[in-house]
This record gives sequence, structure tokens and C-alpha cells, in this order.
Amino acid sequence: MCLTDPIADMITRMRNAIAVGKESVIVPASKIKESILNVLLEEGYITSFERDSSNGFPCLKIFLKYYSNKPVIMHLKRISKPGCRAYCGFRNLKKVRGGLGISVVSTSAGVLSSEEARRRKLGGEVLIEVF
Repeated sequence: MCLTDPIADMITRMRNAIAVGKESVIVPASKIKESILNVLLEEGYITSFERDSSNGFPCLKIFLKYYSNKPVIMHLKRISKPGCRAYCGFRNLKKVRGGLGISVVSTSAGVLSSEEARRRKLGGEVLIEVF
């Protein structure tokens, strides 16, 4: 199966799993997805994730986080798309929901949350928005 946008596929699988109350979801592995998941883990939006190759191809098993039987992730949106990339300088990185959410930004220093990118004065491609 050929995917045009593997990041959008990952967040769609996560949204669908959250909608039906699944504990975990499996997505094909890549370095950029792993970097995005590291940011979500550091910010407390997922419980954990692990690499798995038992099926013969590398994949990531993402353990979703719930609080009082409600998902921690309420909104997950792809910002920069293959057809329309969204780049932003550190001064223009907006706060998501007044600081209640984060953006995940791909910078020259790696994939960071918008808060960390602002702190390090780094701009880049805004990948996803989470709250």
C-alpha cells in the first residue's frame, strides 16, 4: 500500500482508535513518526509506544492515554500537508487553545513541541496540532 502522507495516516489511525476507546493502535514505523511520538510522550498525550517487528515489517504500537475514561487527546490535526507545507518562524508560532495544547514542529534541531521551539528560538515546519 502506497501512502502519500504517512503522518496523516498515523494521526487518522490514532483518532479512529480514540473514537472507539481502544487502548492501543499499530502504525507502520518511520523515524519522523517516532520523533512525533516522543514529543507526544514528553508532553503527556500518550502513555507510551514501542517498536515491534513481529509481523515481519517494522511497526509502532502506540498506547493511548485516558483520564476518567475520557481520552487525553481531544483534537489531533495535520497542519503541514504534502500539497501545502506550513512553515513558521519562532516568533510566529501561535499558542494552541491559549496554551492548553501544543504544535509539533520539525526544526533544524529535530522534532520539538512549539513551546520548546519558541524557547530555543527555532522555527520550522508545523506538522500537527494537539489538544
